[in-house]
Amino acid sequence: MTSVEALVVVHTTVYGQRLRDVHALLDADPRVRVRFTVAPHMFNRGAAAHVRRLGGDVLPWAEAVRRRFDLVLAAGSQGLEQVDGPTVRLTHGVGHNKLSPTGVGAGRTVAGLGPEYVVWKGRLVPVAYALAHEEDRTELGRGCPEALAIAEVVGDADHDRIAAALPDRERYRAALGLRPGERLVLLCSTWGSGSLFARLDTVLPRLDAELPHHGHRTALLVHPNVAAAHGPRAVRARVSATTRGALSVLGPEEDWRPLLVAADFVIGDHGSVTLYGTMTGAPILLAAYPQQGINPRSPGARLARTAPALSPHHPLAAQLAHAAEWYRRDDHAAIAARISSEPGGFDLRMRRLLYRVLGLDEPAHPPVPPTLPLPAPLWPTADDGGVGASRATAAATRAVSGASRA
Repeated sequence: MTSVEALVVVHTTVYGQRLRDVHALLDADPRVRVRFTVAPHMFNRGAAAHVRRLGGDVLPWAEAVRRRFDLVLAAGSQGLEQVDGPTVRLTHGVGHNKLSPTGVGAGRTVAGLGPEYVVWKGRLVPVAYALAHEEDRTELGRGCPEALAIAEVVGDADHDRIAAALPDRERYRAALGLRPGERLVLLCSTWGSGSLFARLDTVLPRLDAELPHHGHRTALLVHPNVAAAHGPRAVRARVSATTRGALSVLGPEEDWRPLLVAADFVIGDHGSVTLYGTMTGAPILLAAYPQQGINPRSPGARLARTAPALSPHHPLAAQLAHAAEWYRRDDHAAIAARISSEPGGFDLRMRRLLYRVLGLDEPAHPPVPPTLPLPAPLWPTADDGGVGASRATAAATRAVSGASRA
């Protein structure tokens, strides 16, 4: 039997989460041995723990760059030129909302789609660049036309998992501990000075002071880079100080997607999770949006022109009611359609690409997309004997992070 080795390069927790649905397409094939390594990155704190939660062993980076692999999977760029093996590169977020920090004015490329992400000393590092949407290919052509030869549109795994879970929304809500009629307000923050996290001190106290305690639940998703940069303890202390423990905070071991499926309102920023929220039917309020750093052609920019901005001068409950009244599903659906141009097709297309690079025949059965698991309760229910309360307390004391958010 042919035996090959695939290396999954995990730069950060977010990158690892982005890759989980990719290497899962290989995990059950006895011909393929999947290995993991953690690459150098300023935010790689927690990446090794992510791999171990998957049940994988971490191959030291120094050893990984000395060996030859039959396939390399990555959602980041740093250090890939050192790895020996045909590399399939994915993006680590959705929508390509941000502009690259390099360049000036009109010379700035879109983050993830410029030459600095795929070219090293004049050569293309990946053999394939897997994209979610045809518009991403168009954007890649603007920023790095030489990479069009390796671009392949495969769709988006998180898009497909969320879409498949939406018909079972009530089951996810019940599993979280939401009672009938309760509204879940979900806060979603990316990282950086333009993020919602940078405004938490002004936003979080309002949730406790202005939203009726009866009938509302609140939860927070924070980009893992925040915990990697500041330390989980510091982030936890900041959130607890401003909410007096009233807010449920998801840690990096939690799956953010069920909460998005269950949410009644999303308060977010320019991060990926907020953009995925356009799929769910939940009205969205934008609490932060850094105009100068955003790709004006991105779906995130379109969302900023569609969703109302959170105001510091008006009651929060009234703003949520206004967002619900003026919510137009068709407008949000048009934005959501920009996430993937191959809805439902990620597993089939991605597996085909991987096996082509490996030089192996695909398994003689179609890939079966996994169903989003039901989450453990974040809040107590009438019949859980307090388990939900214990779970919520434990969740509030864990390191915050919790999503493939860019």
